[in-house]
Amino acid sequence: MTIRVLVADDQAMVRGGLRLILEDQPDIEVVAEAADGAEAVEAARRLRPDVCLVDVRMPKLDGIEVTRALAGPGVPDPLRVVVVTTFDLDEYVYGALRAGATGFVLKDCGPTLLVEAVRAAHQGDALVSPSVTLRLLRHLTARMPVPGGADHPLSNRELEVVRAVARGRTNQEIAAELFISLSTVKGHVAGIQAKLGLRNRVEIAAWAWENRIAGS
Repeated sequence: MTIRVLVADDQAMVRGGLRLILEDQPDIEVVAEAADGAEAVEAARRLRPDVCLVDVRMPKLDGIEVTRALAGPGVPDPLRVVVVTTFDLDEYVYGALRAGATGFVLKDCGPTLLVEAVRAAHQGDALVSPSVTLRLLRHLTARMPVPGGADHPLSNRELEVVRAVARGRTNQEIAAELFISLSTVKGHVAGIQAKLGLRNRVEIAAWAWENRIAGS
């Protein structure tokens, strides 16, 4: 099955580079490019691509606004959005995660991670890379006030899964680490999302760091 991707970035050279990287893969096709956020939203709604790869900084609508329009909590049939950012500058990418993004990658992450993020999003998962996501979440949550105490409905086993997700573990790694089956891990992840009102693994990781649970 071919993964249909929309690429949105205000720099033509960057869009061209992303297209070359993605279309070098036999299972990925770039079906549209957008030079600004408004164009990205219009094209995405019209074409319904499998994955939208969106720059966080664009004219008219930025990546957070685009993400909210395409994948936000009020969207009845959300699209899968992966936000592209520069870690040192774009701290507000955290807002994109809360707006519904299924993941994010750095512009200098390299072709392998970029393709991995697109495939993960297409599969309904999210790229939670220890070298990318955890650095950003630590950086952001370090500036947030410490909550008075996490009030949540999670079991001890579910908390173990949350901590593993926050450390960037895949489902297979979590299964091996906790000595449970892959299907059990998937069941726990689905249950955690339902109990906490979260939509993907990135939001689970963000919740864990917000509540100082990730490292406990």
